[in-house]
Amino acid sequence: MSAQFETAPAPPHKAAILAIILVSYVMIVLDTSVVLTGLPQIHRDLGFTDTGLAWVQSAYTLTFGGFLLLGGRAGDILGRRLMLIAGLVLFTMASLAIGAAPSPAWMIGARAVQGIGAAILAPSTLAHLQTTFPEGPERTRAISYYSAVAGVAASVGLVLGGLLAEWISWRVGFFINLPIGIAMIIAARRYVGESERRSGAFDIIGALTSTVGVSGLVYGFIRSASAGWGDGITIAAIGGALVLLALFIVNERYAKQPIMPLRLFASRERAAAYVARILFLGAMIGFFFFTTQYLQGVAGYGPSMTGIAFLPATLVNFVVAMAVPQLARRFGNGRLLASGLACGLLGMAWLSRLSVDADYLTGIALPMILIGAGQGLALSPLTSSGIAGVAREDAGAASGVVNVAHQTGNSLGLAVLVAVAQIGASGLDGRLLLAHRVATSLTAGAIMLGLACLLVFALIVRRHAIAAPVEIVEGAQSPPQADPEPRACATRVA
Repeated sequence: MSAQFETAPAPPHKAAILAIILVSYVMIVLDTSVVLTGLPQIHRDLGFTDTGLAWVQSAYTLTFGGFLLLGGRAGDILGRRLMLIAGLVLFTMASLAIGAAPSPAWMIGARAVQGIGAAILAPSTLAHLQTTFPEGPERTRAISYYSAVAGVAASVGLVLGGLLAEWISWRVGFFINLPIGIAMIIAARRYVGESERRSGAFDIIGALTSTVGVSGLVYGFIRSASAGWGDGITIAAIGGALVLLALFIVNERYAKQPIMPLRLFASRERAAAYVARILFLGAMIGFFFFTTQYLQGVAGYGPSMTGIAFLPATLVNFVVAMAVPQLARRFGNGRLLASGLACGLLGMAWLSRLSVDADYLTGIALPMILIGAGQGLALSPLTSSGIAGVAREDAGAASGVVNVAHQTGNSLGLAVLVAVAQIGASGLDGRLLLAHRVATSLTAGAIMLGLACLLVFALIVRRHAIAAPVEIVEGAQSPPQADPEPRACATRVA
């Protein structure tokens, strides 16, 4: 008995692991938003073109989303602690290179490398969360913290980026990752245990077709904003991207060890959560990107005031996200998700009415409160639905798909909105042109949220409403599970 006791593995340091997960994820999300309020200074300092400036954001989110599936599967095969540390090292070193960028090419290249580091790091954080905290209240609480820091870090990044850009330099926002990254590497080596390594090969064909396919799609949409939809390169980029993405799906069906196992989409709840996340994040990146341009280019705010102007969304997001565990237990994951999307839709539709002389309180701050509440309510349920019922051996792949949906929404959503913003802009210039572009893009963002709402109501909320009475008929003592389909429940009743 004593020998068995001595050889038993030590329990995980759950508090320390959660802290490492949250701080690491804050670094990732923060660098998505900290750059936004500094974009005007980056534009001037490095000599970017107006359309080329979007690549400061897209280069990061593109490689982030493109390599996430490979990064998630690498954790399953090579070990999740190893990939966590490797991601931290690459992300931290790339941040240092971005802060020292002397030219647009350097900046875009370093941002792309930073995205690869994030693609290794992000699925490792979510996979560790899945394997450390069992399903139930404990995981719900951990996921709510995870989602809360994602939303809050995005908003805090805007404030921090604005303050640093105006008072010191936009470069400092990237330099601060160096001490944080080093501290997280040391902590991970001490507190995080290595996962069981599984034999297997990497799905290189899947990684290449998905990454190049998504990259081509984003490039095509961004190019259309300046060259038009009739441009040959635009058409070729989008057409080639669609072919590659089709090949990716075929490859994943027949690959022995796919980076995106199609069985993850067998659950309608997970599939709906992935698509809704793409639409939701596409709308949210448009909100941050274009509202920042409005505040600085139309309203005349400085970088620091621009960051502070986002506080209504930031504060409400934090408060609501902290209440999500209690709200989820009372109302259910599906209803909470639908409420968050509906709230965000109302706020986005209201904000899309912006004009050149809009009042800050009624035209910006109040709709921001609704958008912040929507972010706080929706992100945690989206994450929970995206990993519901996933087998332990697919934890890395599932977390990779969740993060792919997140970053694809960011990169592809921004590309689509940049293209849509040009509609009806002919004959306008100066502040009128910018105000029109912002209002048009936010209207498109509201449409994205509307589509996400319909999807969630049809495949998550309605399905849970049907499945719940079935479990009662069975006399089950546990609450209905998230993953099984209604058809499976009906079979058990029979």
